[in-house]
Amino acid sequence: MPATEYQGSFLGRISIRRNQVIAMDGNHEQELEDLELFQKHVADRFGELLAQPSDEIPNDPLLSIAWLRKLLDMFLCCEAEFKAVLIMGRDPSQISKPPLDRLLPEFLDRVVKALDICNAVSIGVDLVRHYQKLAEIVVSAMEQRPLGDGQVRRAKKALTSLVAAMTLEDGSNTKSTERTWSFGRRGSGAVANKDRAAAQFRSLSSTMAKNWSASKQIHAMSSNLVAPRGNESSGLALPVYIMSNIMVFVMWALVAAIPCQERNGLMTHFQVPRQLAWAQSMIGLQEKISEEWKKKEKKGCAGLLEEMQRLEKLGQSLIEFTDSFQFPIEAERLEEVKVQVDELAETCKKMEEGLVPLQLQIREVFHRVVRSRTEVLDVLDQAGKVSAPSM
Repeated sequence: MPATEYQGSFLGRISIRRNQVIAMDGNHEQELEDLELFQKHVADRFGELLAQPSDEIPNDPLLSIAWLRKLLDMFLCCEAEFKAVLIMGRDPSQISKPPLDRLLPEFLDRVVKALDICNAVSIGVDLVRHYQKLAEIVVSAMEQRPLGDGQVRRAKKALTSLVAAMTLEDGSNTKSTERTWSFGRRGSGAVANKDRAAAQFRSLSSTMAKNWSASKQIHAMSSNLVAPRGNESSGLALPVYIMSNIMVFVMWALVAAIPCQERNGLMTHFQVPRQLAWAQSMIGLQEKISEEWKKKEKKGCAGLLEEMQRLEKLGQSLIEFTDSFQFPIEAERLEEVKVQVDELAETCKKMEEGLVPLQLQIREVFHRVVRSRTEVLDVLDQAGKVSAPSM
């Protein structure tokens, strides 16, 4: 059953059942069944994200724009079901008792940190769109025929700016560019391009505080995550724990993929217990992303977004071509370059089609969690009024 269908079925079932006049203490078996179904849906959705592509079932590459959009869709579905399990038609006094009186404030604090990350990632998408525009200049110049010195110089200027921007290890870490500059130039032109790349990131990230750190935000979100034990493992503490892990994973993946302010140590902050059945695919995805991060961090990279990695690879190859360009060019070499330019054009097309919808989805996640946080606070406020002694 498609995700939206079994989500609708799940939410409808909870709504109907909670509207029935049944004492909650006598409805424990149905509560357990809802929790089991929620865990199954989480496992299924992460399994789909981890699934290997095949001839019968093609899949989007890990950390591609299309994959990130599926990730955000998954988050929104899980968030809706979590809220249904937690508060739909429920007596407010149920979520004001231990351990929820401690776990929910911690969860709401994670939500606030996730909102900051959504803002930072949205800014990062703007930077990726800047990379796309530079790559489009390269494509426009290199597609000209005959290909002469003027077109190559124009492409080389855009390529140099593109590669300089994308070799910033952490977007805001300008010192790393000197160390990771991969073409051996140390002249004024290279320095100017480095400075422009750093200035571009600073201008885009000006809405974030200078000492704000995406890595520290992820660390703070995950530092007090402890799996429920004993009786808590079959109560409402469990969906709060599951949704907290989903939120941390989604924010972690976005920060890994999209340029964000200060990401040093990002891979050391997030762990999920391996014995949890619903978390197996999440752990598998985390391991794959961590492997990609380890490959790239030595060279320096503004993000693991699959389309950005293609821009980086093609940009490095084409800049070598522009460095050695002599007119007239051999037909065989021209054909090799054409293949690379065509691939660059196709990547730009995917970015043009996907980046704006991705940014809109990030905003949708932002507004959804703001609304859900308000709803949870309202329920907690109602519970507080019920439990307050009458004067």
